[in-house]
Amino acid sequence: MSIFSAMSISATGMTAQRVRMDVISQNLANVNTTRADDGSTYRRQTVVMEAQTSREFASALNQALGLTGTGVKVTHIVEDMSDLTMVYEPTHPDADENGYVHYPNVNSVTEMTNLIDASRAYEANASAFNAAKTMAMKGLELGK
Repeated sequence: MSIFSAMSISATGMTAQRVRMDVISQNLANVNTTRADDGSTYRRQTVVMEAQTSREFASALNQALGLTGTGVKVTHIVEDMSDLTMVYEPTHPDADENGYVHYPNVNSVTEMTNLIDASRAYEANASAFNAAKTMAMKGLELGK
C-alpha cells in the first residue's frame, strides 16, 4: 500500500463520517417536529456505507489477495420505519381525532451516542491521514 492510497482511504472515511454527522444532526434538529414539508411525520434517517471498489487492475489484484482496501463510500440514506412516538396531547394542532400527536421515532440519547461515535471515527481517520502525511514528509527529507 502506498502512502497516497493510505491518505485516500482516510479521506473517504472522513467524508463518510461527515455525511453521517450531517444526517445525525438533521435527526436531532427534527426530534420534536410533528409535521414535515409533505405533511407526514419526520422519520429518523440512517446512513448506509459499504466498501469502495476500484476498477484498476492493481487495486483488484491487491483486494483479491487481501492486501489492501480502497476506502468506504456512502451508498444511500434510508428512513427508519420503526413505530412513531405517540403522545396524548388533545390541544395540539397536529393531534389526530383521538387526541394523539405523532412525534418522530428519534431518540436523542441514541443520536448523541451515534454523533460521538461518528466524531471519534472522523478523528481516527484524520489522525491516520496526518500520520501518512508525516511519513511522506519524512521520506522527502531523506533526499536532502
